[in-house]
Amino acid sequence: MIRHLAAALVALAVGTATPAEATPGLVPAADREVVFTADGTTAYGTLHVPEHRAGQRLRAALLLPGSGPTDRDGDQPPGAAPDTLAQLADTLGGDAIATLRFDKYGTGRTGLGAYRDHPEELDYPAFVRQARAAYESLRDQPETNPHGLLVVGHSEGAMTAMLLGGTVRPRPTGLALLQPQAIRLLDLVALQLKDQVAEATRQGQFTPEQQRAVNAAVDAAVSSLRGNRPVDTTDLPPPVARLFEAFQGPDARFVKSDDAVYPPDTTTALRPGTKVLLTCGTNDVQIPCVTTNALTTALRHAHAGGPGRVALPGVDHLMHDFDHPNTLAPPVLDALRRFARH
Repeated sequence: MIRHLAAALVALAVGTATPAEATPGLVPAADREVVFTADGTTAYGTLHVPEHRAGQRLRAALLLPGSGPTDRDGDQPPGAAPDTLAQLADTLGGDAIATLRFDKYGTGRTGLGAYRDHPEELDYPAFVRQARAAYESLRDQPETNPHGLLVVGHSEGAMTAMLLGGTVRPRPTGLALLQPQAIRLLDLVALQLKDQVAEATRQGQFTPEQQRAVNAAVDAAVSSLRGNRPVDTTDLPPPVARLFEAFQGPDARFVKSDDAVYPPDTTTALRPGTKVLLTCGTNDVQIPCVTTNALTTALRHAHAGGPGRVALPGVDHLMHDFDHPNTLAPPVLDALRRFARH
């Protein structure tokens, strides 16, 4: 479920451990801590620099996580640790691409920062501004080629990547939109809920009449939220009712500001020829491939470059498949390598 949630920057780094032996003439691969600021909040991240020649400027990618309290590695401790972004950094490093991933608001060392005493004021544009500051920090790293920057976003992070792609300077040369949030937030929430109710009906937990009632109540709840009216939760199952109550409570500002973005509209600001990879997994129940149709069409109309949309057989939202439940699935790796070498 997708849910919650200009900058001065400081790009200072602290070295960490590197391999014991370096190849002669090459600087060994290393990770280091990067610190930058956005809207008065200090954010912390990890810069991964692959093996390279001394003085060489590398292509570099900013990695953006999905929704919720997802940290720099793509984890939501303590319950979920798929290491999505850490694995993306390793994969791109194999193609000599440096990466920066960071703890966004509410996660890791960054925490809530300036929003600590009023988290209800944290909205989606604040996350976009934080990502922009991270992009500028990456741009200014000594190993980075500022004219070879990429943005790689997963889920909600892919929508943020599109917003950055049309506004930052210099413009990124490519965007990788991995299982992207490609329709408005509340439309996606409604789709996910209706799919869950349909599955519960197939299992006998709801009658068809109850299914229709719940679906109608979900649609009414979305309309009420968009119309700034109280949501009637009478016909909603308790977990769904609690979700919409949160959407009217502490998450209201974030939900409203996220839902205001229609991702296909963001493509008009992209520089023509920007290479774009858009992936969708055939086993992704959170963001089905069909939800990316309008975005795919909009990218084509914006004259984005390839490789374009790539369907990933058997791949779920976390980019795993049945045989690779804890690592990026081979179709994901293949798509990323084609993007990196395009």
